[in-house]
Amino acid sequence: MVLLQCPCCCYTQNQQQKQKTQPHSHDHIHSESSTSSSLSSQPSLPSVPSLTSQQSQATYHKLLTTINGHSSPISSLALHSKFLFSGSSNSEIRRFDKDPFALQGSNNINNLVAISNGSKSTIKSMIVVNDMLFSAHQDHKIRVWKIETTMTSNSTNQDQRLFKCIATLPTFNDRFSKLFSSKNYVEVRRHKKYTWVNHIDAVSSLAVSKDGLFLYSASWDRTFKIWRVSDFKCLESVKSAHEDAINAIVVSSSGVVYTGSADRKIKIWREKNHEEDEKMKSKKKKHFLVGTLEKHKSAVNALALNKDGSVLYSGACDRSILVWEKSNSIIRNCSGLDQDPDDENMVLVGALRGHTKAILCLVVMDDLVCSGSADNSVRLWKRGIDEKSYTCLAVLQGHRKAVKCLAIADDSKSGKNGGVDDDGSSYLVYSGSLDCDIKVWQIRVPLI
Repeated sequence: MVLLQCPCCCYTQNQQQKQKTQPHSHDHIHSESSTSSSLSSQPSLPSVPSLTSQQSQATYHKLLTTINGHSSPISSLALHSKFLFSGSSNSEIRRFDKDPFALQGSNNINNLVAISNGSKSTIKSMIVVNDMLFSAHQDHKIRVWKIETTMTSNSTNQDQRLFKCIATLPTFNDRFSKLFSSKNYVEVRRHKKYTWVNHIDAVSSLAVSKDGLFLYSASWDRTFKIWRVSDFKCLESVKSAHEDAINAIVVSSSGVVYTGSADRKIKIWREKNHEEDEKMKSKKKKHFLVGTLEKHKSAVNALALNKDGSVLYSGACDRSILVWEKSNSIIRNCSGLDQDPDDENMVLVGALRGHTKAILCLVVMDDLVCSGSADNSVRLWKRGIDEKSYTCLAVLQGHRKAVKCLAIADDSKSGKNGGVDDDGSSYLVYSGSLDCDIKVWQIRVPLI
């Protein structure tokens, strides 16, 4: 079996160049070739206060099942409706029943629904919008798949239920319309230019607006782009958004965009309104930078927002999860414009510590935070009543390699909680790993 390259952390263009002259530098962890010792050698931000309390809380957690349908590392997970979608480093997308009790008696071999061609089309991220699944790939493309809900009765390998690829972004029309004007070209390297609608490196992360109208893509080419879902048109590209590869992007319900990069920074972006357009004398750029969060000491790999966007979690190669919360004070941004205190002013409140290697993925639901790491484990953190204290509820172990992606679902109404007391919240956590397995965990958090 041949495994395509699937970095367990981040990719940094700048650091690859530095390695040629500094082969022993471990300042960043950026590729699968990095050793485990270098992963654990990153400082865990001793200057940032810890938010983890020593208080213990009884938490029921159980491994329900292991899905082993893939033959290559799992790089992305997405939940939609009754299904779990998984993407892997060999370009496969598989669909499984979200219900773990249905999974236990199913044949996982015949759940292949899509596969893209190309030796560099590792699936980096997936997201579902309406009846379409968007997948971000190592080959610089975003593919759009029409989700088929009808299931065939024939389960043989010759009759796979393949989704139809209805578009590849940027579309041909989008690229063609930009060919004939020099202002549509950007220089990507010496003597090399492309139109601004093209990503010219791996697309690392996807996000969608709350109303489902706009798709956001982040790339190792240091840009992020905004696409209209209805016709797949690229509306905007923010070039040189970071000094190095962008590994993560999330969007709040109010439209504030957060990007995390291998340059160790998290940047906050907001779309201008018409009044701001007049003040800033700029008609070209729709999103502008309103803040930069700088506390991580190595590449930022993962970002997650709580439901109302008031808390941002960031995970990095420094083994820490930083917790950022909104400030109530009005600030003045770099362009001299007053910002709404309910908008994007984020303040660091502390760190969650416990992982021994790089943080690779994060997911949040309610007051539960889940983190996956290169130390092969998943940790569960619960936000306290005072909102600035956290308890590590459990450490989920069983994967043989790094945990690359996570998904979470509310299981409170399933009625299948294994006899646990009904007073509390129940969740299903799905973890995908470089060991090619997906594990499904049941978590029961009692009320305090």
